[in-house]
Amino acid sequence: MIPVDLRRVTPAEKMAGEDADETAMLRDMLIRAETLLRSFSWCPPIAQRYLGVGIGGVLALFLFRFARAINNNDEWLWVVVGDLPSVYFVVDEARDPASALGVYCDLMQEWVDAVASGSSLDDVYPVDAAATKDNADMLRSRVKFIREQIVPSL
Repeated sequence: MIPVDLRRVTPAEKMAGEDADETAMLRDMLIRAETLLRSFSWCPPIAQRYLGVGIGGVLALFLFRFARAINNNDEWLWVVVGDLPSVYFVVDEARDPASALGVYCDLMQEWVDAVASGSSLDDVYPVDAAATKDNADMLRSRVKFIREQIVPSL
């Protein structure tokens, strides 16, 4: 059984933005997402790539299927890249782009809350940014935008 709804994603070879410039930005973002995954020694060969949602230069959500499962467990991963922290995560609670962005927002909100309260970051998804109030505020703003403007349109 396929754990995601492939009717809600676009094969990467068919992805297109609103114009040629945005399409080029989305292709660059796909390369960034693939580079992120391939930076890990556990990354098997990538078999399939899909775009879940994309706003060139701002946010792109990609779905990757691997040639074999990672540690005999996960065959699919979501990846978010853009003008925000890059993240990968499993599809268990994210069967479509809307729920995947919801998971992303939850992960980032946990980091924001930990930074804002001065709590340990040991139990939150690692964000490649200094744990400062300014960075937390910027990320909080982006999470709010995703939740209020992007997710409802999916």
